[in-house]
Amino acid sequence: MAALRDVSITLRPGELVAVVGPSGSGKSTLLNLLAGLDDPDGGSVQVAGERLSHQPANTQARLRGRSIGVLTQSSGLVEHLDVLGNLQLAASFRPRSSSTHDLRELLEAVRLTDRAGSRPSTLSGGETARANLAVALAGGPRLLLADEPTAEVSTPEEAMLLELLRALQPVDGATVLVTHSDVVADAADRVLRLVDGKMT
Repeated sequence: MAALRDVSITLRPGELVAVVGPSGSGKSTLLNLLAGLDDPDGGSVQVAGERLSHQPANTQARLRGRSIGVLTQSSGLVEHLDVLGNLQLAASFRPRSSSTHDLRELLEAVRLTDRAGSRPSTLSGGETARANLAVALAGGPRLLLADEPTAEVSTPEEAMLLELLRALQPVDGATVLVTHSDVVADAADRVLRLVDGKMT
């Protein structure tokens, strides 16, 4: 049986969309399709007017690096780089690459200015989540994909991350996040519910 069936989504600029549903409903599959990590058996995925699906792997990787920021509940930071270095690496893949000044402003926005020179292994759980968010947003992606971004943080950190997601989400792009948190879903502009691979 297909993981997703007859699912079609159009995302509007500036929109934050929450995807909710029980385990096994197809949420992770949807994110993988949107990120260009999997190809749909039917239909296509387009990001910022460019077809992402059914392209050579190197083309998908280039488009993903240029247009998509990915935020997961586990750390995606490169350990041998400090926090600022991780932001600079992420921004280097994007055409709207940020200057060091812009990246420092982003670090200030996520309240990590004093941790710019720190290695990922020295960060707390909340600091790691905020650093991951900054990396996902560095260079101005058109699409931000977040997989349970608040699952591993405390309630106060969840509230802070949600506030930052709303404040820093792509102005001319969209944010899609998978969540089990009612607090996060309630703050979204739109909630998509998946059950057994179908949108309800």
